[in-house]
Amino acid sequence: MIDFDELRDLAADVRIFIEASDDKASALRAIVTAYDVVVGIFPSNSGTDLHVIKGHDVLDQIARSQTSDDYTHTAIAFQNREQAVALQHALAA
Repeated sequence: MIDFDELRDLAADVRIFIEASDDKASALRAIVTAYDVVVGIFPSNSGTDLHVIKGHDVLDQIARSQTSDDYTHTAIAFQNREQAVALQHALAA
């Protein structure tokens, strides 16, 4: 079960970290680099939705093994899915 309250709290912490940074792009890169799994959360018709930005392989391994291996995760808030996908593509480039 996805705990969207936890993800919203994590995203709020990430936003504070990025806003406090003089170099916002470097702060964002540092966040993505520091965690095994990074999800983008955004509002949707059904409430809140998410898009995996980093860590598909980690989540696939957890699903295959049926265990919750130790992994780090965080969330970044977006206004829509397109922004989350754009960040994913920018990081892959």
